[in-house]
Amino acid sequence: MVVATVSVWTAESLNTAFEHLGDVASPEFHPLVEKAKDVAAGAVLLSAVGAVGIGCLVFWPHVWGYAR
Repeated sequence: MVVATVSVWTAESLNTAFEHLGDVASPEFHPLVEKAKDVAAGAVLLSAVGAVGIGCLVFWPHVWGYAR
């Protein structure tokens, strides 16, 4: 669970860094900067979905009473 949490935090930090770098490199709108920001946000989404999947695998038996 710790690895999943750290991966989401890392992805979010990199996303924030890419957004700030994109804003500095191109203060006005640029379609490639927009796409780079979208890809970075997608990486955050994928890591968050993976963390939810790991959480489900860990807690599923406890929620449904299969662990004894």
